[in-house]
Order: sequence, then structure tokens, then C-alpha cells
Amino acid sequence: MSGALEGQVAVVTGAGRGIGRAAARALAASGAAVVVNDLDADVAEAVTAEIRDTGGRAETVVAPIGPTEGADACVNRAVERFGRLDIMVANAGVLRDSVLWKTEDDAFDLVVQTHLRGAFTCGRAAARHFRGAGQGGRILLVGSPAGQRGNFGQTAYAAAKAGVAAMARTWSMELARAEVTVNAVIPTALTRMVATIPGLEDAVAAVERGEDVPAKLREAGLGTPEDVAPLFVFLASPAAAGITGQCIGIGGDRLSLWSHPDEAATVHSSGGWSADSIAARWEDFAGDHLQTVGVKLTL
Repeated sequence: MSGALEGQVAVVTGAGRGIGRAAARALAASGAAVVVNDLDADVAEAVTAEIRDTGGRAETVVAPIGPTEGADACVNRAVERFGRLDIMVANAGVLRDSVLWKTEDDAFDLVVQTHLRGAFTCGRAAARHFRGAGQGGRILLVGSPAGQRGNFGQTAYAAAKAGVAAMARTWSMELARAEVTVNAVIPTALTRMVATIPGLEDAVAAVERGEDVPAKLREAGLGTPEDVAPLFVFLASPAAAGITGQCIGIGGDRLSLWSHPDEAATVHSSGGWSADSIAARWEDFAGDHLQTVGVKLTL
């Protein structure tokens, strides 16, 4: 989609590394001017320089994502330097993995602050601008398979990403009249954020050395951040104008559409239920419909 975003302006948070960097570079390559946000000034400036060196337009905002001030700074920079905002990619994130009984307050709060509150403040800042400008827009949130299915040792991360998916569905309804689409990208890529998963540390290190991802991993949905970036470009483009409220997965060679939570089975009892009546009918009612949990990864 070369040139598909010509004249458009995007904000990408957490764009100094990994998926955020790949998304920012891909959006710029498709014609968009990009506000590159990161907490680390050096990596943010490096991505901005990469975009400019290839003929693109980019500006840097160094700010934490979560606080209202960070989101507002990104939107304000886009409008001040480029005259408009069309695309908000709320990508910034952090991991502090641990099982429930070992999770400390500070670690939980940091993860939720960055992923969930960060998506909220960035989405809100973009929505306020889009509604005022009256030109529509795109809000692209970043979810995770952990938020769709849960994942061992990721209490805070899974909770935050589940909230991100719920916000995407909710905002798609609230912003429909303003012609703003809202979707959640569910990426799977070999980045520093997955290096702690057993069996993936070596694969992440290989990618960082510039080695090709083995075909087996690509088939399982694990590739590079650059494999994820095209979905951001597509969802920001005119070709995706009618797509909203969706959770769309991408990674390696795989593209997927996630289902929304729905009732797997229902049964009625005239006059209501007692504990005994639930127990009596439970097996026939729920036996074939109980749901599995956990991220599935076949390597």
C-alpha cells in the first residue's frame, strides 16, 4: 500500500523498539507523517532519524504513556507540527511477569498503567480530537493472546490486554457516528517482551542478530515485528474504512480474526435456580461447552 496514507498523520506510542518501531516505519513508508513516542529518548530519536533518512516526516515525543499528559503531548505535537491527526496507534507496553501470589503492587500498577490506562488516555485524546475535527480517524489498540485467553504468570498483563479488547469493542460503537474506526491488533512476534517465555529466548536472540525465523515458528504465528506492521497500515488505510470493533491477530505467516466472548450455552428454569438445581443439571448443561484457557503455542 505504498502511498495509501499520503497526507495522513499518525501517532505511535512505544515506537522506539519492537512492534512500535516497525509500525511507525511502515506507516511512514506508506506516506504518513509519524509522531514517534517512547520513554527512552535515544531510541525514539533513532526511529525518527530512520524515517527522515528515508524521506519521511517524523517528530519525537519523549513521555511516559499512561498519564493524561503523555497522550495529550503526542496529539498536540501531531497537530502543531503536521496540522492534523488521523491515526492513533496505542502500542506502549511493559512486562512484569509473575504468578499471582508473587505479584507486587508496584509491578501490577505499572503494567496496568502503561497498557490499559495508556490505551485509555491515548484513545480519549485521539477521540476528542477526531470528534472536534470532524474528519473521522483510526484508533488502533494493541492487545495480546494473553488478553484473549489468559496466560500463566501474567496476571497484570492479561487483565490489561483483556481490557484493551473490551475498550476497542466499546469505542467502536461510541465513535461510529464520528466515522472513527477502532480495532485491536493481537500481535505475536519475537521481541524482547516474549524472550522470557520458555523456548523462545534463543529465537528472540537470533532475530536480534538478523537471522531468519525458522519456518516452523512462522507457521505457529511467530515472526518479526516487521511481519506485524502491515496490519497497522491496512487498518489505517481507506481499504479498511468499514472494519471496526474487531480483534485481529497477526504474526509470522498467520493472520487471524478473534471471536468476541459469547454465551457458549444457556438453559432456563422456571422460577429461577437453586444451588441444588444447578448441580443437578450442570453436567448435561455445561459438560460439552466448558471453555479452555491459556495461550496455545505449538512449536
